[in-house]
Amino acid sequence: MRQQRDTRGERLLYTLAVGYERWARRRDRGRVRALVFGAGGAASVLLHSMVFDPDSPFEPVGILDDDPAKRRERLAGISVLGTRRDLDRVVADTGAEAVIFAVSNAEAGLIRELRERSVAAGARLLVVPEASEALDHELGAADVRDVRITDLIGRHRIGTDRAAIGGLLTGRRVLVTGAGGEIGSELCRQIHRYDPAALIMLDHDEAALQAVQLSVDPRAELHDPSVQLADVRDAARVRDVFRTGEPEVVFHAAALKHQPLLERHPGEAVKTNVLGTLNVLEAAAGAGLFVNVSADKAADPVSVLGYTKRITERLTAHYGGVSVRFGNVLGRRGSVIAKFSAQIADGGPVTVTDRDATRFLMTTQEAVTLTLQAAALGSPGEALVLQLGEPVLIAELARQMIALAGRPVDVVFTGLRPGEKLGDVLFAAGEIDHRPHHPMIAHVAVPPVDPDHVRDLTAPSSSEALTARLAELCAPWVSRPAA
Repeated sequence: MRQQRDTRGERLLYTLAVGYERWARRRDRGRVRALVFGAGGAASVLLHSMVFDPDSPFEPVGILDDDPAKRRERLAGISVLGTRRDLDRVVADTGAEAVIFAVSNAEAGLIRELRERSVAAGARLLVVPEASEALDHELGAADVRDVRITDLIGRHRIGTDRAAIGGLLTGRRVLVTGAGGEIGSELCRQIHRYDPAALIMLDHDEAALQAVQLSVDPRAELHDPSVQLADVRDAARVRDVFRTGEPEVVFHAAALKHQPLLERHPGEAVKTNVLGTLNVLEAAAGAGLFVNVSADKAADPVSVLGYTKRITERLTAHYGGVSVRFGNVLGRRGSVIAKFSAQIADGGPVTVTDRDATRFLMTTQEAVTLTLQAAALGSPGEALVLQLGEPVLIAELARQMIALAGRPVDVVFTGLRPGEKLGDVLFAAGEIDHRPHHPMIAHVAVPPVDPDHVRDLTAPSSSEALTARLAELCAPWVSRPAA
Protein backbone atom coordinates (compact mmCIF):
# COMPACT_ATOMS: atom_id res chain seq x y z
CA MET A 1 0.00 0.00 0.00
CA ARG A 2 2.83 2.37 0.90
CA GLN A 3 4.60 1.58 -2.39
CA GLN A 4 1.34 2.34 -4.26
CA ARG A 5 1.04 5.70 -2.47
CA ASP A 6 4.67 6.51 -3.33
CA THR A 7 4.02 5.65 -6.99
CA ARG A 8 0.98 7.91 -7.03
CA GLY A 9 3.03 10.69 -5.46
CA GLU A 10 5.75 10.27 -8.04
CA ARG A 11 3.18 10.40 -10.83
CA LEU A 12 1.71 13.58 -9.37
CA LEU A 13 5.13 15.22 -9.15
CA TYR A 14 5.92 14.12 -12.71
CA THR A 15 2.61 15.52 -13.97
CA LEU A 16 3.22 18.82 -12.17
CA ALA A 17 6.77 19.02 -13.52
CA VAL A 18 5.69 18.33 -17.09
CA GLY A 19 2.82 20.79 -16.77
CA TYR A 20 5.15 23.47 -15.44
CA GLU A 21 7.65 22.81 -18.23
CA ARG A 22 4.93 23.16 -20.86
CA TRP A 23 3.62 26.31 -19.15
CA ALA A 24 7.14 27.75 -19.02
CA ARG A 25 7.78 27.01 -22.71
CA ARG A 26 4.45 28.58 -23.63
CA ARG A 27 5.21 31.53 -21.39
CA ASP A 28 8.67 32.17 -22.84
CA ARG A 29 7.67 31.82 -26.49
CA GLY A 30 8.08 35.22 -28.16
CA ARG A 31 8.79 37.06 -24.92
CA VAL A 32 11.24 39.97 -24.77
CA ARG A 33 14.35 39.27 -22.69
CA ALA A 34 14.50 42.16 -20.24
CA LEU A 35 16.69 43.55 -17.49
CA VAL A 36 14.96 45.46 -14.70
CA PHE A 37 16.67 48.56 -13.33
CA GLY A 38 15.81 48.98 -9.66
CA ALA A 39 15.41 46.50 -6.82
CA GLY A 40 12.83 48.32 -4.73
CA GLY A 41 9.09 48.00 -4.28
CA ALA A 42 8.13 48.95 -7.84
CA ALA A 43 10.62 46.45 -9.26
CA SER A 44 9.41 43.71 -6.92
CA VAL A 45 5.80 44.13 -8.09
CA LEU A 46 6.91 44.24 -11.72
CA LEU A 47 9.10 41.13 -11.46
CA HIS A 48 6.37 39.14 -9.73
CA SER A 49 4.06 40.04 -12.62
CA MET A 50 6.70 39.15 -15.22
CA VAL A 51 7.50 35.77 -13.63
CA PHE A 52 4.05 34.52 -12.68
CA ASP A 53 1.79 36.03 -15.34
CA PRO A 54 1.83 33.68 -18.37
CA ASP A 55 0.61 36.55 -20.55
CA SER A 56 3.51 38.82 -19.64
CA PRO A 57 5.37 39.96 -22.78
CA PHE A 58 8.70 39.99 -20.90
CA GLU A 59 11.15 37.35 -19.71
CA PRO A 60 13.23 38.77 -16.82
CA VAL A 61 16.91 37.87 -17.15
CA GLY A 62 18.42 40.00 -14.39
CA ILE A 63 18.26 43.10 -12.21
CA LEU A 64 20.49 46.17 -12.01
CA ASP A 65 20.60 48.41 -8.94
CA ASP A 66 23.08 51.07 -7.80
CA ASP A 67 22.90 50.05 -4.12
CA PRO A 68 25.98 47.87 -3.39
CA ALA A 69 24.10 46.25 -0.49
CA LYS A 70 21.66 44.71 -2.96
CA ARG A 71 24.29 42.95 -5.02
CA ARG A 72 23.43 39.23 -5.27
CA GLU A 73 19.93 39.77 -3.89
CA ARG A 74 17.05 37.98 -5.62
CA LEU A 75 13.53 39.22 -6.33
CA ALA A 76 10.97 36.68 -7.57
CA GLY A 77 13.92 34.37 -8.18
CA ILE A 78 15.78 36.89 -10.38
CA SER A 79 19.30 37.98 -9.36
CA VAL A 80 20.83 41.45 -9.08
CA LEU A 81 23.74 41.35 -11.55
CA GLY A 82 25.31 44.80 -11.19
CA THR A 83 24.82 48.57 -11.26
CA ARG A 84 24.09 51.01 -14.06
CA ARG A 85 27.80 51.05 -14.88
CA ASP A 86 27.58 47.33 -15.63
CA LEU A 87 24.67 47.73 -18.05
CA ASP A 88 26.67 47.19 -21.24
CA ARG A 89 28.31 44.01 -19.89
CA VAL A 90 25.10 42.58 -18.42
CA VAL A 91 23.16 43.22 -21.64
CA ALA A 92 25.83 41.30 -23.54
CA ASP A 93 25.97 38.45 -20.99
CA THR A 94 22.19 37.95 -20.77
CA GLY A 95 21.17 38.76 -24.32
CA ALA A 96 18.74 41.36 -22.97
CA GLU A 97 16.74 43.18 -25.62
CA ALA A 98 15.20 45.73 -23.25
CA VAL A 99 15.96 47.49 -19.98
CA ILE A 100 12.88 48.33 -17.89
CA PHE A 101 13.26 51.33 -15.58
CA ALA A 102 11.39 50.56 -12.34
CA VAL A 103 12.42 53.19 -9.79
CA SER A 104 9.67 55.17 -8.05
CA ASN A 105 9.94 58.98 -7.85
CA ALA A 106 13.12 59.03 -9.92
CA GLU A 107 14.66 62.18 -11.34
CA ALA A 108 14.48 62.69 -15.10
CA GLY A 109 18.28 62.91 -15.27
CA LEU A 110 18.63 59.28 -14.21
CA ILE A 111 16.21 58.16 -16.92
CA ARG A 112 18.13 60.17 -19.54
CA GLU A 113 21.38 58.51 -18.48
CA LEU A 114 19.85 55.01 -18.51
CA ARG A 115 18.41 55.64 -21.96
CA GLU A 116 21.82 56.69 -23.31
CA ARG A 117 23.50 53.64 -21.76
CA SER A 118 20.78 51.31 -23.06
CA VAL A 119 20.98 52.65 -26.61
CA ALA A 120 24.78 52.34 -26.55
CA ALA A 121 24.43 48.71 -25.40
CA GLY A 122 21.94 47.91 -28.17
CA ALA A 123 18.92 47.60 -25.86
CA ARG A 124 15.65 49.50 -25.72
CA LEU A 125 14.74 51.43 -22.57
CA LEU A 126 11.18 51.02 -21.29
CA VAL A 127 9.64 52.44 -18.13
CA VAL A 128 7.17 51.48 -15.44
CA PRO A 129 4.81 54.47 -15.14
CA GLU A 130 4.49 56.43 -11.94
CA ALA A 131 1.74 55.09 -9.69
CA SER A 132 -0.31 58.24 -10.39
CA GLU A 133 -0.85 57.02 -13.96
CA ALA A 134 -2.90 54.02 -12.76
CA LEU A 135 -5.85 54.75 -10.48
CA ASP A 136 -7.62 51.42 -10.37
CA HIS A 137 -4.94 48.72 -10.27
CA GLU A 138 -1.43 47.85 -9.16
CA LEU A 139 1.12 48.52 -11.86
CA GLY A 140 2.59 45.43 -13.51
CA ALA A 141 4.16 44.08 -16.70
CA ALA A 142 1.14 45.05 -18.80
CA ASP A 143 1.71 48.72 -17.90
CA VAL A 144 5.33 48.90 -19.09
CA ARG A 145 5.60 51.47 -21.87
CA ASP A 146 8.05 53.31 -24.10
CA VAL A 147 9.95 56.31 -22.78
CA ARG A 148 8.10 59.59 -23.27
CA ILE A 149 9.52 63.07 -23.39
CA THR A 150 7.82 63.73 -20.04
CA ASP A 151 10.03 61.02 -18.52
CA LEU A 152 13.19 62.67 -19.86
CA ILE A 153 12.26 66.23 -18.91
CA GLY A 154 9.50 66.31 -16.34
CA ARG A 155 10.15 63.92 -13.46
CA HIS A 156 11.04 65.59 -10.16
CA ARG A 157 10.99 64.45 -6.55
CA ILE A 158 8.17 66.33 -4.84
CA GLY A 159 7.79 66.19 -1.09
CA THR A 160 4.12 66.45 -0.14
CA ASP A 161 2.38 66.71 3.20
CA ARG A 162 -0.50 64.32 2.52
CA ALA A 163 -1.95 64.91 5.97
CA ALA A 164 -2.21 68.65 5.30
CA ILE A 165 -3.81 68.06 1.89
CA GLY A 166 -6.16 65.51 3.42
CA GLY A 167 -7.16 68.02 6.07
CA LEU A 168 -8.13 70.38 3.26
CA LEU A 169 -10.08 67.88 1.13
CA THR A 170 -11.19 64.81 3.07
CA GLY A 171 -14.87 64.94 3.99
CA ARG A 172 -15.29 68.33 2.27
CA ARG A 173 -17.47 69.33 -0.68
CA VAL A 174 -15.06 70.27 -3.48
CA LEU A 175 -15.87 71.91 -6.83
CA VAL A 176 -13.52 72.10 -9.83
CA THR A 177 -14.22 74.42 -12.78
CA GLY A 178 -12.68 73.55 -16.13
CA ALA A 179 -12.89 69.95 -14.94
CA GLY A 180 -12.61 68.57 -18.47
CA GLY A 181 -9.30 70.27 -19.21
CA GLU A 182 -5.81 68.90 -18.70
CA ILE A 183 -5.27 70.52 -15.30
CA GLY A 184 -8.90 70.32 -14.20
CA SER A 185 -9.24 66.62 -14.95
CA GLU A 186 -6.03 65.79 -13.10
CA LEU A 187 -7.24 67.88 -10.17
CA CYS A 188 -10.40 65.78 -10.10
CA ARG A 189 -8.46 62.51 -10.16
CA GLN A 190 -6.07 63.52 -7.39
CA ILE A 191 -8.77 65.12 -5.23
CA HIS A 192 -10.89 61.95 -5.53
CA ARG A 193 -8.12 59.97 -3.81
CA TYR A 194 -8.52 62.10 -0.68
CA ASP A 195 -12.14 60.97 -0.25
CA PRO A 196 -14.05 64.27 -0.37
CA ALA A 197 -17.68 64.29 0.75
CA ALA A 198 -18.56 65.42 -2.79
CA LEU A 199 -16.57 66.19 -5.94
CA ILE A 200 -18.48 68.53 -8.26
CA MET A 201 -17.02 68.72 -11.78
CA LEU A 202 -18.01 71.76 -13.86
CA ASP A 203 -17.22 72.30 -17.54
CA HIS A 204 -18.93 73.56 -20.71
CA ASP A 205 -17.62 70.63 -22.81
CA GLU A 206 -19.96 67.64 -22.43
CA ALA A 207 -17.54 65.11 -23.94
CA ALA A 208 -14.69 66.28 -21.72
CA LEU A 209 -16.98 66.10 -18.69
CA GLN A 210 -17.90 62.51 -19.43
CA ALA A 211 -14.25 61.60 -19.97
CA VAL A 212 -13.11 63.02 -16.64
CA GLN A 213 -16.05 61.48 -14.81
CA LEU A 214 -15.21 58.02 -16.18
CA SER A 215 -11.53 58.50 -15.34
CA VAL A 216 -12.53 59.19 -11.73
CA ASP A 217 -15.25 56.52 -11.50
CA PRO A 218 -15.73 54.11 -14.45
CA ARG A 219 -19.20 53.15 -13.15
CA ALA A 220 -20.54 56.71 -12.91
CA GLU A 221 -23.52 58.00 -14.88
CA LEU A 222 -23.80 61.40 -16.57
CA HIS A 223 -27.03 62.18 -14.71
CA ASP A 224 -25.06 62.10 -11.45
CA PRO A 225 -25.19 65.56 -9.78
CA SER A 226 -21.40 65.54 -9.48
CA VAL A 227 -21.30 66.46 -13.19
CA GLN A 228 -22.38 70.01 -14.00
CA LEU A 229 -22.56 71.23 -17.60
CA ALA A 230 -22.06 74.98 -17.34
CA ASP A 231 -20.09 77.88 -18.82
CA VAL A 232 -18.33 80.20 -16.37
CA ARG A 233 -19.41 83.10 -18.63
CA ASP A 234 -23.02 82.45 -17.54
CA ALA A 235 -23.26 84.09 -14.12
CA ALA A 236 -26.80 82.87 -13.38
CA ARG A 237 -25.94 79.26 -14.22
CA VAL A 238 -22.78 79.41 -12.11
CA ARG A 239 -24.74 80.77 -9.14
CA ASP A 240 -27.25 77.94 -9.54
CA VAL A 241 -24.50 75.29 -9.46
CA PHE A 242 -23.01 76.78 -6.31
CA ARG A 243 -26.39 77.19 -4.62
CA THR A 244 -27.29 73.52 -5.12
CA GLY A 245 -23.80 72.06 -4.69
CA GLU A 246 -22.74 74.15 -1.67
CA PRO A 247 -18.98 73.61 -2.21
CA GLU A 248 -16.62 74.29 0.66
CA VAL A 249 -13.43 74.24 -1.45
CA VAL A 250 -13.22 75.59 -5.02
CA PHE A 251 -10.46 75.04 -7.59
CA HIS A 252 -10.94 77.39 -10.54
CA ALA A 253 -9.15 75.96 -13.60
CA ALA A 254 -11.49 77.13 -16.39
CA ALA A 255 -9.63 79.45 -18.76
CA LEU A 256 -8.64 80.21 -22.33
CA LYS A 257 -4.88 79.72 -22.67
CA HIS A 258 -3.81 79.75 -26.34
CA GLN A 259 -1.63 82.86 -26.47
CA PRO A 260 -1.56 83.65 -30.24
CA LEU A 261 -5.35 83.26 -30.53
CA LEU A 262 -5.99 85.46 -27.52
CA GLU A 263 -3.78 88.20 -29.00
CA ARG A 264 -6.20 88.30 -31.94
CA HIS A 265 -9.36 87.95 -29.83
CA PRO A 266 -8.79 89.77 -26.52
CA GLY A 267 -12.53 90.19 -25.98
CA GLU A 268 -12.97 86.42 -25.77
CA ALA A 269 -10.10 86.21 -23.27
CA VAL A 270 -11.82 88.82 -21.11
CA LYS A 271 -15.19 87.05 -21.20
CA THR A 272 -13.76 83.75 -19.92
CA ASN A 273 -10.59 84.57 -18.02
CA VAL A 274 -11.65 87.81 -16.31
CA LEU A 275 -15.44 88.03 -16.21
CA GLY A 276 -15.84 84.25 -15.95
CA THR A 277 -13.48 84.21 -12.97
CA LEU A 278 -15.43 87.07 -11.40
CA ASN A 279 -18.66 85.08 -11.81
CA VAL A 280 -17.11 82.11 -10.03
CA LEU A 281 -15.58 84.26 -7.27
CA GLU A 282 -18.92 85.93 -6.53
CA ALA A 283 -20.78 82.62 -6.53
CA ALA A 284 -18.15 81.10 -4.21
CA ALA A 285 -18.58 83.72 -1.50
CA GLY A 286 -19.71 81.04 0.96
CA ALA A 287 -16.83 78.65 0.28
CA GLY A 288 -14.07 78.29 2.82
CA LEU A 289 -11.23 78.25 0.28
CA PHE A 290 -10.94 79.49 -3.31
CA VAL A 291 -7.90 78.43 -5.38
CA ASN A 292 -7.35 80.19 -8.71
CA VAL A 293 -5.17 78.31 -11.21
CA SER A 294 -2.98 81.03 -12.71
CA ALA A 295 0.08 80.94 -15.00
CA ASP A 296 3.63 82.24 -15.14
CA LYS A 297 2.40 84.69 -17.82
CA ALA A 298 0.77 86.66 -14.96
CA ALA A 299 4.20 87.76 -13.71
CA ASP A 300 5.32 90.93 -15.51
CA PRO A 301 2.75 90.32 -18.28
CA VAL A 302 3.28 91.43 -21.89
CA SER A 303 0.45 89.49 -23.60
CA VAL A 304 -3.34 89.30 -23.47
CA LEU A 305 -3.08 85.93 -21.75
CA GLY A 306 -0.68 87.37 -19.18
CA TYR A 307 -2.82 90.47 -18.57
CA THR A 308 -5.99 88.45 -17.99
CA LYS A 309 -4.21 86.00 -15.70
CA ARG A 310 -2.69 88.85 -13.66
CA ILE A 311 -6.10 90.49 -13.31
CA THR A 312 -7.63 87.20 -12.11
CA GLU A 313 -4.89 86.94 -9.47
CA ARG A 314 -5.80 90.44 -8.27
CA LEU A 315 -9.53 89.67 -8.27
CA THR A 316 -8.86 86.48 -6.30
CA ALA A 317 -6.82 88.49 -3.77
CA HIS A 318 -9.73 90.94 -3.39
CA TYR A 319 -12.03 88.06 -2.41
CA GLY A 320 -9.48 86.51 -0.03
CA GLY A 321 -8.61 83.51 -2.19
CA VAL A 322 -5.22 82.19 -3.27
CA SER A 323 -3.73 81.82 -6.73
CA VAL A 324 -1.29 79.16 -7.89
CA ARG A 325 1.16 80.27 -10.58
CA PHE A 326 3.22 77.80 -12.61
CA GLY A 327 4.95 77.43 -15.97
CA ASN A 328 4.39 75.24 -19.00
CA VAL A 329 2.73 71.86 -18.53
CA LEU A 330 4.11 69.00 -20.62
CA GLY A 331 1.54 67.23 -22.76
CA ARG A 332 -1.17 69.85 -22.32
CA ARG A 333 -3.39 70.45 -25.35
CA GLY A 334 -1.77 73.22 -27.38
CA SER A 335 1.54 72.81 -25.53
CA VAL A 336 4.94 72.79 -27.18
CA ILE A 337 5.03 68.99 -26.77
CA ALA A 338 1.81 68.54 -28.73
CA LYS A 339 3.04 70.92 -31.41
CA PHE A 340 6.43 69.22 -31.80
CA SER A 341 4.83 65.76 -31.82
CA ALA A 342 2.54 66.74 -34.69
CA GLN A 343 5.40 68.30 -36.64
CA ILE A 344 7.61 65.24 -36.19
CA ALA A 345 4.79 62.91 -37.24
CA ASP A 346 4.36 65.05 -40.37
CA GLY A 347 8.05 64.74 -41.23
CA GLY A 348 9.05 68.19 -40.02
CA PRO A 349 10.44 70.67 -39.80
CA VAL A 350 10.10 71.29 -36.07
CA THR A 351 9.70 75.04 -35.54
CA VAL A 352 11.35 76.71 -32.53
CA THR A 353 10.99 80.45 -31.99
CA ASP A 354 14.58 81.13 -30.88
CA ARG A 355 17.65 78.98 -30.27
CA ASP A 356 17.99 80.57 -26.81
CA ALA A 357 14.32 80.27 -25.80
CA THR A 358 13.79 78.53 -22.45
CA ARG A 359 10.77 77.45 -20.43
CA PHE A 360 10.03 76.03 -16.99
CA LEU A 361 8.43 72.64 -17.62
CA MET A 362 6.55 70.18 -15.44
CA THR A 363 4.15 67.32 -16.00
CA THR A 364 0.43 67.65 -15.38
CA GLN A 365 0.71 65.31 -12.38
CA GLU A 366 3.52 67.40 -10.88
CA ALA A 367 1.67 70.68 -11.43
CA VAL A 368 -1.48 69.38 -9.75
CA THR A 369 0.33 67.70 -6.86
CA LEU A 370 2.07 70.99 -6.09
CA THR A 371 -1.18 72.91 -6.56
CA LEU A 372 -2.85 70.81 -3.86
CA GLN A 373 0.16 71.24 -1.59
CA ALA A 374 0.17 75.00 -2.21
CA ALA A 375 -3.56 75.21 -1.48
CA ALA A 376 -2.90 73.67 1.94
CA LEU A 377 -0.13 76.21 2.66
CA GLY A 378 -1.45 79.46 1.20
CA SER A 379 -2.88 82.49 2.99
CA PRO A 380 -5.63 84.81 1.71
CA GLY A 381 -4.41 87.23 -0.97
CA GLU A 382 -1.31 85.26 -1.89
CA ALA A 383 -0.04 83.82 -5.13
CA LEU A 384 1.84 80.57 -4.66
CA VAL A 385 4.57 80.28 -7.30
CA LEU A 386 5.56 76.72 -8.23
CA GLN A 387 9.06 76.06 -9.51
CA LEU A 388 10.62 72.71 -10.42
CA GLY A 389 14.29 72.71 -11.34
CA GLU A 390 15.88 74.91 -13.98
CA PRO A 391 14.38 76.21 -17.24
CA VAL A 392 14.74 73.89 -20.24
CA LEU A 393 16.21 74.99 -23.57
CA ILE A 394 13.36 74.50 -26.07
CA ALA A 395 15.75 73.67 -28.92
CA GLU A 396 17.18 70.84 -26.79
CA LEU A 397 13.65 69.64 -26.03
CA ALA A 398 12.98 69.49 -29.78
CA ARG A 399 16.18 67.51 -30.37
CA GLN A 400 15.29 65.00 -27.64
CA MET A 401 11.82 64.48 -29.08
CA ILE A 402 13.29 63.94 -32.55
CA ALA A 403 15.76 61.42 -31.11
CA LEU A 404 12.93 59.56 -29.35
CA ALA A 405 11.00 59.38 -32.61
CA GLY A 406 14.05 58.03 -34.43
CA ARG A 407 13.35 60.15 -37.50
CA PRO A 408 15.64 62.60 -39.38
CA VAL A 409 13.73 65.86 -38.85
CA ASP A 410 15.12 69.39 -39.19
CA VAL A 411 14.74 72.16 -36.61
CA VAL A 412 13.91 75.64 -37.96
CA PHE A 413 14.06 78.87 -35.90
CA THR A 414 11.16 81.24 -36.67
CA GLY A 415 11.53 84.21 -34.30
CA LEU A 416 9.49 85.22 -31.25
CA ARG A 417 5.77 85.85 -31.75
CA PRO A 418 3.89 88.97 -30.54
CA GLY A 419 3.53 88.90 -26.76
CA GLU A 420 6.08 86.09 -26.36
CA LYS A 421 9.15 86.20 -24.09
CA LEU A 422 12.52 84.56 -24.62
CA GLY A 423 12.28 82.95 -21.18
CA ASP A 424 9.66 82.47 -18.48
CA VAL A 425 9.39 85.00 -15.68
CA LEU A 426 7.81 83.61 -12.52
CA PHE A 427 7.96 86.76 -10.37
CA ALA A 428 6.74 90.28 -11.06
CA ALA A 429 8.94 93.30 -10.38
CA GLY A 430 9.09 93.76 -6.62
CA GLU A 431 8.05 90.18 -5.84
CA ILE A 432 10.60 88.20 -3.86
CA ASP A 433 11.27 84.46 -4.16
CA HIS A 434 10.29 83.62 -0.57
CA ARG A 435 9.79 79.90 0.26
CA PRO A 436 9.00 79.57 3.97
CA HIS A 437 7.20 76.21 3.93
CA HIS A 438 8.15 74.19 0.84
CA PRO A 439 11.30 74.25 -1.35
CA MET A 440 9.23 74.32 -4.56
CA ILE A 441 6.56 76.85 -3.49
CA ALA A 442 7.19 80.59 -3.15
CA HIS A 443 4.70 82.93 -1.47
CA VAL A 444 4.06 86.44 -2.81
CA ALA A 445 1.38 88.93 -1.83
CA VAL A 446 -0.87 90.13 -4.67
CA PRO A 447 -2.33 93.66 -4.64
CA PRO A 448 -6.12 93.35 -4.97
CA VAL A 449 -8.22 95.08 -7.60
CA ASP A 450 -11.81 96.24 -7.10
CA PRO A 451 -14.20 94.16 -9.25
CA ASP A 452 -15.98 97.34 -10.34
CA HIS A 453 -12.89 98.20 -12.40
CA VAL A 454 -13.34 95.13 -14.63
CA ARG A 455 -17.09 94.81 -15.14
CA ASP A 456 -17.10 97.04 -18.24
CA LEU A 457 -13.96 95.59 -19.83
CA THR A 458 -15.73 94.58 -23.04
CA ALA A 459 -16.75 98.21 -23.68
CA PRO A 460 -13.60 99.47 -25.56
CA SER A 461 -14.33 99.82 -29.27
CA SER A 462 -11.21 98.08 -30.61
CA SER A 463 -8.97 95.15 -29.73
CA GLU A 464 -6.06 97.56 -29.32
CA ALA A 465 -7.99 99.72 -26.86
CA LEU A 466 -9.09 96.67 -24.88
CA THR A 467 -5.53 95.33 -24.70
CA ALA A 468 -4.30 98.71 -23.49
CA ARG A 469 -7.00 98.75 -20.80
CA LEU A 470 -5.97 95.27 -19.66
CA ALA A 471 -2.37 96.44 -19.33
CA GLU A 472 -3.50 99.39 -17.17
CA LEU A 473 -5.34 97.04 -14.81
CA CYS A 474 -2.15 95.09 -14.15
CA ALA A 475 -0.54 98.06 -12.34
CA PRO A 476 0.73 98.62 -9.69
CA TRP A 477 3.63 96.26 -10.24
CA VAL A 478 5.23 96.45 -6.79
CA SER A 479 4.25 93.76 -4.29
CA ARG A 480 5.76 92.95 -0.92
CA PRO A 481 6.75 89.37 -0.01
CA ALA A 482 4.18 87.55 2.08
CA ALA A 483 5.01 87.36 5.77
